[in-house]
Amino acid sequence: MDFQKTSVNFNGMLIQEPVTALTDLLVSLVCLYAFFKLKPVNRSVALLKYYFLTMALATAYGGIIGHAFLHYVSFGWKVPGWLISMFSVALLERASITHAKPILTKNLGTLFTTLNSIELITLIVIVLATFNFTFVEAHAAYGLLVVVFSFEAFIFKSTKADSSRLFLIATGISAVAATVHLTQFSIHPWFNHLDLSHVLMAMAAYVFYCGGLKLENRISIPTKFAFFWGPELRTARDAVHATKEVPFGDPRP
Repeated sequence: MDFQKTSVNFNGMLIQEPVTALTDLLVSLVCLYAFFKLKPVNRSVALLKYYFLTMALATAYGGIIGHAFLHYVSFGWKVPGWLISMFSVALLERASITHAKPILTKNLGTLFTTLNSIELITLIVIVLATFNFTFVEAHAAYGLLVVVFSFEAFIFKSTKADSSRLFLIATGISAVAATVHLTQFSIHPWFNHLDLSHVLMAMAAYVFYCGGLKLENRISIPTKFAFFWGPELRTARDAVHATKEVPFGDPRP
């Protein structure tokens, strides 16, 4: 089906792609719910919380500025939403890397963390140089389908953790959403490929949240989460390599 942009006129105010904007806001609401409900009991959950916060901001911005009211501003106004979403995906990658650290060597864990930062910086520079959304999509696909899937599959194979099983399911739903987006599979002009992919993204976000709840019930490290690198985070990074995940209340040290 050919992609047709829809619009409504509300008291003289033109709103383009209203359903796309609303489904973007649906993703944002699910992510905000997850952000407020999760407790940062360990660094993996803390990173996941901030993934949800930044994704909520990115999708709300995208729905309102990138779709509904883009005709009132220039195309460049899309870029802040793109950058926030890229940072969000990088946080999800980092959460999976941190989740895997107890079963990785310290040097390997540090290597993957460094590569995560290099990947994000490189793609941000490319996006700012080209203003091409394709690189944003490529970063999201790589982050979810390669990084998150690979680490959670490795964890699940090693530990059979319920959190990893749910993260793998969420990644699968995200893959379906990406397929719908790329193929532009549309049910109706008023419920097109963007709308359907957003609904699937909301479902994936909720399953990621359920995985986060499972992570809350296990603890790798009692840690303060610092948004920027600092003494607390360095201490946490050292601690995660010295401990294995154990259930709350486990008498072992």
